[in-house]
Formats: sequence, structure tokens, C-alpha cells
Amino acid sequence: MLNKKLGIIDLTTGKIKIETIPDSLRRKYLGGRGLNIYYLNKLLKRDVDALSPDNVLIFGAGFLTGTLTPSSSRFSVSAKSPETGIFGDANCGGFFGPELRYAGFDRLIITGKAKKPSYLLVKDGKIEICDSKKYWGKDTTEAQKDIKNDLGPCELVLCGVAGEKLVRFACVRTGIKNAAGRCGMGAVMGSKNLKAVVAQGTGGIKIKYPDKLQKLVEEIKDYLFASKITPILGKLGTPLLYEVSNTIGAIRTKNSQLNAWTEKLNAEEVEKFVEKMVSCSSCMMHCRHRNTLGGEGPEYTALGVIGANICIEEPDQVIELNNICNELGLDISSAGTILAWAYELYEKGLIDKKTTGGLELKFGDLELSKKLLHMISRREGFGNILAESTQAVKQLGEKTKDYLIAVKGLPQSDPHDVRYLKAFALGIATSSRGADHLRSRPTLEIFQKLPPEVRERIYGIKIQDPTTLDEKEKAVYFSEHIFATVDCLGVCKFICHGFNSPKFLGYSHFKDLIYATTGWEITEKELEAAGRRVIDTERMFNLKQGMTKADDTLPKRYFDDPMPLKMAKGHHVDRKEFALALDRYYKLHDWTEAGMLKAERVKELEAIK
Repeated sequence: MLNKKLGIIDLTTGKIKIETIPDSLRRKYLGGRGLNIYYLNKLLKRDVDALSPDNVLIFGAGFLTGTLTPSSSRFSVSAKSPETGIFGDANCGGFFGPELRYAGFDRLIITGKAKKPSYLLVKDGKIEICDSKKYWGKDTTEAQKDIKNDLGPCELVLCGVAGEKLVRFACVRTGIKNAAGRCGMGAVMGSKNLKAVVAQGTGGIKIKYPDKLQKLVEEIKDYLFASKITPILGKLGTPLLYEVSNTIGAIRTKNSQLNAWTEKLNAEEVEKFVEKMVSCSSCMMHCRHRNTLGGEGPEYTALGVIGANICIEEPDQVIELNNICNELGLDISSAGTILAWAYELYEKGLIDKKTTGGLELKFGDLELSKKLLHMISRREGFGNILAESTQAVKQLGEKTKDYLIAVKGLPQSDPHDVRYLKAFALGIATSSRGADHLRSRPTLEIFQKLPPEVRERIYGIKIQDPTTLDEKEKAVYFSEHIFATVDCLGVCKFICHGFNSPKFLGYSHFKDLIYATTGWEITEKELEAAGRRVIDTERMFNLKQGMTKADDTLPKRYFDDPMPLKMAKGHHVDRKEFALALDRYYKLHDWTEAGMLKAERVKELEAIK
């Protein structure tokens, strides 16, 4: 049976409790993102300041994390977001998730605030609060090296300088590149005086039917490598998506004033700066770049958001900015979006040198961007304002919000300009954590060569045009449910049905993997229901924090400004069409017209134990 220990740590008092997660609860929410939102919804009081000791920080491994299941390295870290004030959640691969389970724990719930800089040592069924003074103030790579030199072989997650300084978009790092980037979880660590969580495990995970699991893994490996996308991802990684988006003119450029950029950031150009491809634990894809500039990356997100979006043309310069964000512990998506926002505000005269402390802001300036990232991470000068992320509107003025590419206070994560890709638009508008593509990315809508019957079989959509909102609620609904289930299982979305391929792993594969690992006979409908349960619980949590239907919307520019370039020219999101699609989306979820959960559903969810 898989490990199911829960560690509860109160940093204020130093008290540590160890409990067992009931199987009845695990059947409902599985693990990862699912159990995280369950506990967060139960434990967090209303109106809690996200940077106060009363916030609840949860690290949770997926249900299949650390098993032989392909790409099962993922863990989720969740809390109330200091960036958005609603559900904060970030997902990450690497090696920490499996190591946490080998150390005997499925999940850690952390409350309070330590009196001094500290770290948690999770080792073979025990948890200890340790002094981290010698690691405080260090960048993420240096701190990780020092901790490993002191403790020996281990895996860890930590915040960088940005997290220590409570930058609202500080991320959680692990390894050279992997980041649980979204929603400011690094700032929550910093607010608790928590530099790191270190896992050391000599145990393993007991599998119910190891021979059956081994056979399944071999079959899945053959199935995955039969897809054309697998070897391409293994060679080029996610940068292959840049050229696709740029060709049609659907890439965020100059804070979405433009929608296409240079071919210098195409994957073959980026590849010139790649030392080798590496992977996370148990992964067959090997999609990560070890770059020649001393780090890992860039991903497609970096090429768009700290490349095209701030008008940087050279791949080595984007990689340099990528590496700086990782070292400082900044979320690349928010960093690039906030910089681009500031540059346009200056360009339009909405802020001036008096606001910036004498800095002249302009797109395409590498040295300025590097300087600002360091200033943000240490909350120095104008960087102290930008460190507030979207909440800087309070200081810069309400008018500046019109130029902010964000939803629910979260800067848009991916480089896609969704004015052309309408299912993407509906997806980021309704995502539980804000403008985020990893909650419901209906990628197959872009694949125009995909046979219509395949798309219809997966999404239930007859309309093949990505530029219309007709029926797109169905694509979002399907995608968000299976992605929620995958996040609960701890499996990477890159091998998930519908994410990058019309094939890859679906509910039937997950059902078989769960049976082989635990002996549980769980149906495909039960797995889909678990995903729906997670989505509804996240919605319930956000509504408690004050979110309303009005927050399920898009940046003003996406409604009002038509795209100026390439085949996407003239496209925007029509407000009336969007409102109708949103109503249809709510109806699919069986929510009210106001986007609320019905009373009987709330009662059902709150009764789960």
C-alpha cells in the first residue's frame, strides 16, 4: 500500500503531529492537488492575510508519485495566494516528491511562523525543525548545494531571496530548474521563516502487484513512443511550441500590443545553447534543457513571456533572464508579465521617472530587465512596487489595470495570445488560480490537421474553428477534469490524454495503474468524479474568499483591442459571445447562473471525511 502519513507542523509552537490519511478520503481526492485543496478548505479561516502566520502551507505528493508509473514525479504546494488572495497552488516535478514519500510521508501541513530562519528535515518517518540561518539570504542553487553538503544525499524544496523578501510572485524551487512557480508559494515560505523542506528517505513504496505494474509500465512506454510528439519533445522540449504560435500570430508580444515576434527564438536556435536534455524522476520524455549558460531551460513559457513579451530577441539573452529568475526564486510567468506591464505604463506616460526612481523603462532592454529582476527580488526602489505583482495597481492607479494581462490577480502564465484561440480564452478566464493554461489547456484545438472525428470524440465538439467560442465550454470542461485528476495522481501532463497529443494516458490507463499499485478497483467514472470534486472544492474555496462571477473574465485588451498581425489579425474576444459561453460553462458544471455551487453540492463536499 502507498505511504499515507500526514505531518502537521506548527512552526510557532514547534509542535509536530503525525497522522494517517484515511483511505475513504484518498478515494475521494486521491492525492496531490486534490488532498491539498481538501485540507486547505477545511483548515483555513476566512479573511486570513496570505502572508500572516495563519495561512496554511501544504506540500502533497501525488497518489502515484514515486512509483514506477511513467512521469510520476509530481507534487503540489498550496496555500492562500499572496498574489491573488484566492486559491494558490503550484505543481512541480523533479525528485523531491518521490523522496518525500520514500521518507515516509505523503503530505505536510505547515502552519504558524518560526521565530528564526528554519528548515524542516523529513527523514524516515520523523520530522524535525532545524536552524537555517546559514542558508538564509542565499540564492537557490547556492543554498541547495550548501544544504546537500551539510546533510548528504537528499532532495529539497526551498525559496530564494525573493521568497524571503515576501515578493508576491516568489516561487518554490527544487533542483537546478524545476519550480512550483505560480501563485507566490515561495513568499508563503518566506513569511513563515521557512527556507526549505528537506527529504531524506531510505524506505520505499510497497506495491500491491509489482509484476503487473512492471508489465503495465512496459506497455505504456511502447504506447507513448508510438506517438510522433514523444521524440520531438525529447529532442527540442517545449520550445517547439514557439514557432507554432508565432507563425499564426498568437504569441504575446510587447505586453500584447503585438502578437508576433522574431524567428530567432525558434527551437532550432535555442538548441544551439543546449548542453543536453534531462528529465524528472521516472520520466521517459526528457524534455528539459541543461543550457550552456549554467542553468536549465528555457521552456516555451520563458521564450514568450521574458522574450517576446518584453521584446528580447536573442535566445542567449532570454536564457540569461531565465536563469536569473530561477536563481532568485521568481516565477518567470509573473516576472515577464509584470515587467512588460511596467514598460507599457512608462511608454504611455502613466508612470514616469518619479515613480521608477529615475529609471527609464523601455522594451527590449536586457540590462534594465536584469536590474529590475534583482531589485524586485530584494524589494529595492521601484522593485518594491513591482514585487507587489498585480496588487501594485493600488500604488500605480486604477487606470493602469487596463494594461495588465492577468485574471483574478494572476498574471497570465503562458505566451499564447488567446484572442485567437478562444477555448484557451475561456479556460484562463475560469481557471481556479487565475490566468493559467495548465488548468484546462485544450491544445488539440490548435491542431488543424487533426481529423475532425478525433477532436469530436475527445471534446464532443463539432465546430473545428479555434477562433469561435461556439461549443468551446466542452473542450475546457473535458480538459480541466482530466488535468485535475492527473494533478491528483502526481503524473506529468505531458503524457496526459489531450494535452499534447490525442493519444497518451487517459482514465483507463490510470485505473489500471491504481489497481496494480494498491489493489483498489476504481472505475473511470470515479476518477473523472474525483477531478470534478477537486474543481468544485477549489470553486467553493474561492467563493469563500470573496470571488464572484465578475472575476471569471479576461484582460480588457483581449476584449477591446483586435490583434494587429499575421493570420490572427483582427481577432479579439466579443463580450456578448464570451458571456454566453460562460453561462454554458456554468451549466455544464451544474453551478448556478451566478457561478455558485448549489447548496446540495456544498453540503455533500463539506461532509467528506
